[in-house]
Amino acid sequence: MIGRIAGTILHRAMDHVLIDVRGVGYIVHVSTRTASSLPPVGEACALYTDLLVREDLLQLFGFPTLLEKEWHRLLTSVQGIGAKASLAILGTLGPEGLGRALALGDASAIKAAPGVGPKLAQRVVMELKDKAPTVMAMGGTLTVDTAPSDEGIETAPKPRIRPAPAATPKVNFTAEALSALTNLGYNPSEAASAVAQAAENPEATDTAKLIRAALRLLAPKD
Repeated sequence: MIGRIAGTILHRAMDHVLIDVRGVGYIVHVSTRTASSLPPVGEACALYTDLLVREDLLQLFGFPTLLEKEWHRLLTSVQGIGAKASLAILGTLGPEGLGRALALGDASAIKAAPGVGPKLAQRVVMELKDKAPTVMAMGGTLTVDTAPSDEGIETAPKPRIRPAPAATPKVNFTAEALSALTNLGYNPSEAASAVAQAAENPEATDTAKLIRAALRLLAPKD
């Protein structure tokens, strides 16, 4: 399986990108969110990929992080959610927004994705709510190296661990808080829901504060 592709962008569209790898052009389907974040034509690009194989079709789907690729795999395990529906959901919510929607059981957020109706959105929530904490705990620090010298196709991804961008600090806080709560013995699904709610508090600016806010939500109510 092609797990990662790196090369030079030849063409960009809202739902796919054409990447030149040593003289061969590969069409990689992406979400609108990913498409808007890609560099201009002529610059280097690297994406983790998932290969869809059918009798009459081969399609590559691209993701900027391994975390997002894992969300894609989880989404496509739901009956009725194909690769394009998965990209629509990820393009609308992003990996963090999807994790929050699943943890909170918010089917309306998933329904906001183009082509996803209320019944399908509810099915996604019902089937993935208990599985979501595992992916949420992976965090958001896995990225690809877009250096031109790394140009090529790999059958196994080689993630680099880097500090999370300053613009999205709660990605790591969420993963760390969820891990801490599950280590304390809380049910992963309940912990994920509490962390997702607590993350909306503007005062939860680091892992410790996020944990405290989540613990308050998990505390027995009189």
